[in-house]
Order: sequence, then structure tokens, then C-alpha cells
Amino acid sequence: MEVRKSDNSLEEYNPKKIERGVRAAFKAVGKPCDDVIVTFVLKEIRVYENITTAEIRKQIEHALMDVDKDAAHAYIETYDKIAAENVAIAKKQDFITQYLAASNAATGSKFDANANVEHKNVVTMGNELHKYDNIRQNRRMLYERIKFLYNKKTAKQYIKDLENHFLYKHDETAIPGTPYCVAITMYPFLENGLTQLGGISTKPTDLKSFCGEFINLVFSIASHFAGAVATPEFLMYMDYFIRKDYGDDYLERLDEVVDLTVKKRTLERVIENHFQQVVHSMNMPSGNRGYQTVFWNVGYFDEPYFNGVFGDFAFPDGTKPKWETLSWLQKKFMKWFNKERSRYVLTFPVETMAVLTDGHDLVDTDYAEFTAEMWAEGHSFFCYLSDSPDSLSSCCRLRNSIKDMEDAEHNHNTHQFSMGTASVATGSKSVMTINLNRVIQEATREFFKQNNRDLQGDKPIDGKVVAEIRKELYNHISDAVRNITERVHKYQTAFNSLIKDFYEADMLPVFKAGFIHMNKQYLTIGVNGLTDAAEFLGMEINDNEEYAEFVNLILETINVSNKKAKTRELMFNTEFVPGENLSVKNYGWDKKDGYFVSPRHEMYSSYFFNPEDDSLGVLEKMKLHGERYVRYLDGGSACHINIKEHMTQPQYRQLLRVAAENGTNYFTFNCRNTVCNSCGHISKDTLDVCPKCGSKDLDYLTRIIGYLKRVSSFSEPRQREEHERAYN
Repeated sequence: MEVRKSDNSLEEYNPKKIERGVRAAFKAVGKPCDDVIVTFVLKEIRVYENITTAEIRKQIEHALMDVDKDAAHAYIETYDKIAAENVAIAKKQDFITQYLAASNAATGSKFDANANVEHKNVVTMGNELHKYDNIRQNRRMLYERIKFLYNKKTAKQYIKDLENHFLYKHDETAIPGTPYCVAITMYPFLENGLTQLGGISTKPTDLKSFCGEFINLVFSIASHFAGAVATPEFLMYMDYFIRKDYGDDYLERLDEVVDLTVKKRTLERVIENHFQQVVHSMNMPSGNRGYQTVFWNVGYFDEPYFNGVFGDFAFPDGTKPKWETLSWLQKKFMKWFNKERSRYVLTFPVETMAVLTDGHDLVDTDYAEFTAEMWAEGHSFFCYLSDSPDSLSSCCRLRNSIKDMEDAEHNHNTHQFSMGTASVATGSKSVMTINLNRVIQEATREFFKQNNRDLQGDKPIDGKVVAEIRKELYNHISDAVRNITERVHKYQTAFNSLIKDFYEADMLPVFKAGFIHMNKQYLTIGVNGLTDAAEFLGMEINDNEEYAEFVNLILETINVSNKKAKTRELMFNTEFVPGENLSVKNYGWDKKDGYFVSPRHEMYSSYFFNPEDDSLGVLEKMKLHGERYVRYLDGGSACHINIKEHMTQPQYRQLLRVAAENGTNYFTFNCRNTVCNSCGHISKDTLDVCPKCGSKDLDYLTRIIGYLKRVSSFSEPRQREEHERAYN
């Protein structure tokens, strides 16, 4: 006779298996099990053709209850555990089947689709298989810590906020205890090399050792973080070692042959080779990051910005940076990197140009012209504008206050480095994102119910109705946003406490070595779903008074709450999160649960406008990310302006003036580059036919959010979003 197993397969009925299970149950509770007991249980089993193993188990449990309840409970516990394990294995087997059939790695990912994984393979699949367990472990650890620091009610509310999709904890799939992203100071690297990170390399002594060890440094630090690694000082330190090897006057010797091998390379060519060594190595997928490329970020500075940040800086040997050579190296690297991107698909580094403004234009006209020139030549990078060198931006949007960093350095520094290092070392230990669309709609539903008003939840409200009750409704919404923000402060504080445990157990060497101090990293409050929430309240998503008032109401509420929660050890900031995967998830969850979502897209926007809206021009998009809207986003936001074709240098130069006047502090221009799948040719323009071989088998490079990637690497929902983007 055959019985049906949990996987629907058939096998011969075997009473010996039942006997072994019964005897094991008695052994587990320390009681003897004679043949009489076994015979009794077997006689109670009624077997028929195709009976399920689950039904047989139920009969065994009932029989054991009549014999010995302790043994019965032991039997139930054992087989419940086995059943759970079998279910988990079956789910993983199903996932493997689905992953094999997926079009790419991002689409195959069940939890956090990421276009930075370009090719699926056994490494990427293996990384995905661990994510579910990591989520459970991370969630459990934080639940217990919240309960310990506050109470069980708050811990349960955390799980409720997650499960009801009011809140999203980023990187729950990472190994427990992993911080999010970091911008480091490289000063400890100059003093100790990699020794404090567990490596054997001592401090670099020349250009060659610097470049080689720098690659290892970034890979090592990246392995301790879930997100990006920014190195704002990279080129400043590279210039230092070039000058050590070839003299402070090396710009006068660029054509000199310094390579004595048969290649006879000039100094300029040697420098370019070191560029290539570093950049190409950084774009190699890393196994310990699930076959992702390391998220590497570099910074450039105009002269007044550089002087404002590094004016008092000195290297360990007492020498100071030299602006003339550093400026040349910055420009050289940008030009080289732009040219190299015409030969290879290179995602990293993500570059940010920091420039100073006077509220009307850029102060450094040389760098203003150069920045415009690079965009006109098809280069893709971010530009960060500030009227004072009191903040920096890195990691695709993350902003930091230099005052915050200097305060943290003063209060907590155990490594007395040169001035300037406090300014560049920052990051985010953890990001928790509030689903504003759901929070605001739920608050609105509650308000209408309290005031006996009708509300059709999945439809936008008439703007005239909102106008009649705006003050009272906005107060209610503000209270709801404040309440969830204050809860998030508790959750983030608990996470910070967990991170401190890992730090004190010497499991976070990046902090111990002084590349960054833990108190210089923010606990970030992310926001998502803002434009759909505004549309639900009957607003037009463009530059208008009503929309600006609403945006500032929400973001100021969070900002004020963050400032109240700040302590000597805890800094909170607010960021318009990139939401590469979350924007898709939140939209889907809200639509499924009956909340209003805009029918014009399939995901929430990461900007103050909707990317598919072709009624908005370049200037209006820049206004929508101007000071009027971003003033309370102290954690950063990025304005992505999608364009059909590259503009001229004078046009970009004028847009820099527009940005300075509007306070548009962080932005980039995206023009799809064309990649030929047949011959590999890369064009900086958007084409339908390869100009080199005539093939129509083409792919395109553009920013999914913060980084440049093939569209074919995007998840399927993100590919549809990219197709619907409005390119001005």
C-alpha cells in the first residue's frame, strides 16, 4: 500500500518508521517504551491507499495521547519541527526553480531586487537563499532589543508597522549587525595601512602601493557595510603619493618617460594606468557582497570648497595638499573616466562634484565651466551645490552637516587626526523608511470618520473639499506623521544599541580603526510615497503653492521631531530614499490593500515630481528640487533630470546658474547611452542602430537611481518604469 508524502510523492507504507518515531518520543522524555506500547499505537492506525503522511501523524498523536501525554507532546514537537524544515526546504526549492527561469538577477530576487547584480549565477542565487533567514534573525533581534529598552507593546508595534507596510527596514536581508553605508576618512590608512582591519599590508609608501592597497581597503570596508563606501579624499591622497614619487613639480614633467621597461611610458600614462588599475578592480563583482560590485563613491571639489573643508589639513609627514596639482588630477580623472566609459560599461565610482555658490552663480568660474564641459562631453556625475562649505554629499544623495561631524569628533574622538577628516567621515548606520502615502491616507480616513464625512479610500479627494478643511486635516496628518516618526526614533535607537554591542565585541573593526566614529553616522528616516499622497489629497504634482505647503508640512514635521530626538550619541536625518526596490513594493502593497495609488505609474517616485510626467520641463524639475522643497531634507535628495540628448556647454552652464538661484543642491543629468550587444561599441547618445556595426541588438545605460547600469539589469518593474520615463 502506498502513502502520499508532503511533496505529493508516493512511497510504500512502512510501519517500522512509525515504531522508530514512537520509541524516539519516549526516549526524548526519559521513559521506557516496550513492545506493548508500539503494538497498541500500530493497531490504532487505519491505513488506506494514498493516505497522506499528515493523516497518519494525526492518528499516531491521538494514540499516544491515550498512552502517555508527555511522549505525545514530544512526538508532536519533533514532527512539527521536521514539517517546518520540510516546508522551508520546499520553499527554497521552489525559489531555485523560479530563479533559474528569471530573466535576470534583479527580477529573480524575492526580497530586495538590485540592478547592481548584472549576471545571475550560483553565487547570486546562494546569496538570495540566505536572505529569508537573515530577515527573521534581524527582526527577532531588534524586537527583543526594543522590548528590553522600552516595553513589549513598543516591540509589538514595530512588527505591526513592518507587517502593515507603514514602515520598511532597509537591508534586513544583510547579516545581523551590519551598518548601512559610510563615507570614510582615509587618514588611518596613511598611518597603519590595512593592519587594523586584519590585513598584513602596512602603510603605503609610494604611488604603486597606495593604489594596490586602496583597492583592498575599499573591498575590506565594503564587506562590513550593506551599502555604499565613499572616499572623498581619494584623489587628494593619490596626488600626495604622485608628488612623493615624482616631485611637487610633476605637472611640468608629464611627458617625461618614467617607466624604464620596454613600454617606456610617460608620467601621464603611468598615472592613467593607475586610474585603470583602481577603477577596473572596483567594477569587479565581489563574492562576499552577493556578486555585487562595490558601491564606491568619490568626490571632487572646486577651490573655495576644498579650502573650506581641507584648509587646515596636513598629511602625517606635516606636508599640506597642493591645490594646483590636485585640481589637475581631479580634471584628469574625470576626463579619463568619461573616455573609459566609451570603451567599457563602468558603473563605479559614483562621482559628486562639490561646488560653492553665492546664491546667484558658482563662485569658482573655472570649475563652473569645467563642470558644464564634462556634462556636454557626455559624462554622467552628480553636482552638489552649497552656499557654504558646511556640508558634503556622498553615496548617491547622503548629506551630512560638517558641524555635526565636528561636534562628534570633538565629543567622541579617540583618534586625533588632522583637521578636515571630521568633515568627510559620515554615513548612515540604519535606514527606516516611512510609507507616507499609507500613513497620510490612513490619517485622512480616520479624520473623515471622526467628522462623519464620506471618503472613498481608493479615489483621490476633491481639492475643493480639502480646501474647506485644510487646517484641521493637516493638523491631523501632521500628528500621524509625528507619531510614527517618534516610534521610528525608538526603533532606530534600539538598532543603534545592537550595533554598539557588535562594536564592543570588536566585530566592527572599521570603527575601531578610526575610519569613522560610530557617533558620526546618522540614523536615517527615509520617506517614500509623497507624490501619490499629495495626488490623493487632490493636488497637482508641479511647482505650486498648495503642493509646496504640503511638502514642507510633512518634511518639517519629521525634521523637528528628529532634532528633538538628537543626543550626543544619536543623530537623526531625513532622506528621500532611492527606493530602487521599495518604491515597487510600497506601491504594490498599497494598491492591494485598497489605498489610492496613481494609475499613471507602477511605483512611487523618489523625487518631488513623477518621472513619467512629460508636462514638466528641465527648469520646473530643478525648481521642484530647489530650496523651497528640500530645505528639511537634511539627509539628502537627488534630482534626476532625464534628457533625450546632451546639451551644449553654454546650456549646462546656464542650468548651473539656475540651480544656484533656486537652491537645487544635488542633481544630475541622465541621457541614455547606447551599448551594442553585437560588437560592444558604446555611444554617449541614444541610438536605434549601432554606428559601428549597424546592429539593432542594443542595450542602454542609464541611472536606475543613484548608479549607472544596463537597463537589461533592471528588475522587470524597473524596466517598465525606465521605458515610461519622460526624457526632456
